[in-house]
Amino acid sequence: MGISMQILGLLASLTFLVVTHELGHFSFAKIFKTRVDQFYVFFNPGFSLLRMKRFNGRMHFSFFSSKAPEEWSKHPESTEWGLGWLPLGGYCSINGMVDETTKSSDLSEEVHDWEFRAKPAWQRFLIIIGGVLVNFITAIIIYILICFHWGNDFIPLENARYGLEFSQEMLDAGFQNGDKILYVDSFKPETLGDFANAMLLDNVKTVTVERDNLETIISIPKDLARKVVGAGSASLFCNYRIPFVIDSVLAGTPAAKAGLMRGDSLVGINDSTLFCFFDFKKSFVDNKNKELQLDFIRNDSLHHTSVSIDSIGNIGVAYKQPADFFDVVHVNYSFWQSIPTGTKMGFTTLANYVKQFKIVFTKEGATQLGSFITIGSIFPKVWDWYRFWSMTALLGIILAFMNIIPIPGLDGGYILFILVEMITGKKPSDKFLGIANTIGFILLIILMVYALGLDFKRFIFK
Repeated sequence: MGISMQILGLLASLTFLVVTHELGHFSFAKIFKTRVDQFYVFFNPGFSLLRMKRFNGRMHFSFFSSKAPEEWSKHPESTEWGLGWLPLGGYCSINGMVDETTKSSDLSEEVHDWEFRAKPAWQRFLIIIGGVLVNFITAIIIYILICFHWGNDFIPLENARYGLEFSQEMLDAGFQNGDKILYVDSFKPETLGDFANAMLLDNVKTVTVERDNLETIISIPKDLARKVVGAGSASLFCNYRIPFVIDSVLAGTPAAKAGLMRGDSLVGINDSTLFCFFDFKKSFVDNKNKELQLDFIRNDSLHHTSVSIDSIGNIGVAYKQPADFFDVVHVNYSFWQSIPTGTKMGFTTLANYVKQFKIVFTKEGATQLGSFITIGSIFPKVWDWYRFWSMTALLGIILAFMNIIPIPGLDGGYILFILVEMITGKKPSDKFLGIANTIGFILLIILMVYALGLDFKRFIFK
């Protein structure tokens, strides 16, 4: 059920983003009186689940067909709308444009004024960039509506009274578990996300922490971000330090058999006193398929029990989250307040994603690339509208940025060639564009296969 919800969330999000992206191209094409031959949600190799086309004053339909009815070809000025069967995207086929749907050899020698190639460079530029613009604007609108509907909940770092828990890479750099973050260089981060973004994306030189009620300055190694990313712990290199308090016990699990109950607070293992949730988790993983003596507090009294650790290092409980221990700040926004706040979130997300590319193009960053499997794993296993729209907005920003990269086959490749044409006055030939797109497409396929291979290695052969 959980994986099904993740797949559903990923498909719904990507479908929404692809449709809005292609509608950006479609809208500008229609503004400049350029014919759009086909507009498809999902790909349709071999056959289409549904085809629709309006002519003679009404809408015509064709179901489960390998090609459109012959009569439809008599009305080329009307767009064929379709639903494919392969849910990996969609496309908008613009008449007279060399792309993944049309080869240069498919174009006639005579150029008609309704064709993409007949339009002036500035119109072609807007038609191409329309998809990116719509994706980015859509993401900002989503952020605005999220702010208006849900507001914003966050835990100020100053409320994290137990300090933070750090990955081994952060410990090697001089941090200690329990440190409380005060300043990153001269910047005072308000949330854990602020601190994480600064550490990974900015060239941080020093971090000031509170340790044993004293201020301590830590000098940050230049390669810390690369080490963190290379270890695959970019999202886990720091977290709130919290006690292990049981929120619920699953029936039939080792915890249930050991008599553990909701509200029990674990305080020790095998007569060794422990406090932090992460210390217990590490002990459980280190003692898979073994039996441990647990000490726990219930109703202000110390109790003991034996519990068997399963083969993956779990005992079968859900635990209380940081929000259960620290004061959470909730901010409500009026509709008018949501507009600048959501807009700022969109631009900040874009800026942070752009900064990440200095890590992506390193040896460590290349090992952390992921395909749709990685993206799908980020979606919640239980449907959550807040998480769904937050992820959709983030993916919208990513899709907009990735499409603007000047690689042939992507929108950025077309934009680059059009800009060169606008500067030099020389338009690339349709044959050249076809060859460039083919090369770009091959490179993209290689990158996708590489990312998919990394995902299989992580999730299947781990």
